[in-house]
Amino acid sequence: MSASRREFLETLSLGSVAGLSLGMMGCGPAAVKAEGAPLKAAFSNAGLQSTWCELGKRTAELWGKMLNVDITWLDGEFDPEKQRNKIEAIVDRDWDFCCFQAVQMDSLAEPTRRLKKRGIPVISMDTLLVEMDKMRDTGVWTEVTPDHVNMAEMAVGYLMQKIDGKGKVIHIGGLDGHSGAQGRRQGFENIVKKFPDVEVVGGGVRWCDWKKEKARNTFESLLQQETTPIAGAFFHSDDMALASVPALKGTIHEKMLVAAVDGQKEGLDAVKNGVLAATSVNPVCRIHRTALFLGQFFARNKEKIEQAPMEIITPGPLVTLDNPRVLEAMYYMADPAHCII
Repeated sequence: MSASRREFLETLSLGSVAGLSLGMMGCGPAAVKAEGAPLKAAFSNAGLQSTWCELGKRTAELWGKMLNVDITWLDGEFDPEKQRNKIEAIVDRDWDFCCFQAVQMDSLAEPTRRLKKRGIPVISMDTLLVEMDKMRDTGVWTEVTPDHVNMAEMAVGYLMQKIDGKGKVIHIGGLDGHSGAQGRRQGFENIVKKFPDVEVVGGGVRWCDWKKEKARNTFESLLQQETTPIAGAFFHSDDMALASVPALKGTIHEKMLVAAVDGQKEGLDAVKNGVLAATSVNPVCRIHRTALFLGQFFARNKEKIEQAPMEIITPGPLVTLDNPRVLEAMYYMADPAHCII
């Protein structure tokens, strides 16, 4: 795709979002219905220990105030059982809609079925709540998600370019039961298989459950196994990457290049300061905001599940020092004062 076409599509996308926002805040039929009592929505994402998830919560609450939606938050705590128990405890309350990012696929299927019986729309965010062919039967109206495979392919492709497509690399994964993490694993493998001179340390992905301490311990163990410098590493989240990078100091691996996924403030700072070579933007604000937009439309317009699209893909760019304009734009759009991307 040419640069001019890319710029046009980005402008069109941003303009569409702006128009959608104005429609809900005073220029469309939904705005009329917003007068009076606010809608009530239950939200949950994987765990507020993650900077990505914490920003998602801020986004839902910020835009919820603007759209007259009261948000009740249920922290997943990166524990499928705890998340399920919290949601099961609230399924009998009166909700206009619910938005969930499941810690693990299928873990929220039963409470979602109970919500379906009560006619309450459920929107899945970032990761599949159940397999896509089971969504409608379970009660999931739509899936708002980034292209996890593409995010990994962008970051790993850039990493391969910078290490000249040869050498050893480390692959640190999120949670193996998370469909997004599986997509990132697939994206990594799609790129690496094109480079026969690249060796993955340990033979493949090391799952660290999105936990920073586990990621660092795993990373340090892999470093200690190698007696020659490791060229690069790919992490499924900026949080895990930034927790692990300090372990490089004083080792033969100090010049390792590290790429990751998320692209929010901490990751952007790391790219700007040369700590990360690249990060792909997983557009947390756009995901949570889009789920909120959809939920209030479903409720206020009294829409039917058959009217909802099965999947909405939320795009995000690759951020490197090679394109400082993208970096500058992401700082503004990911700022919690705006919660745009």
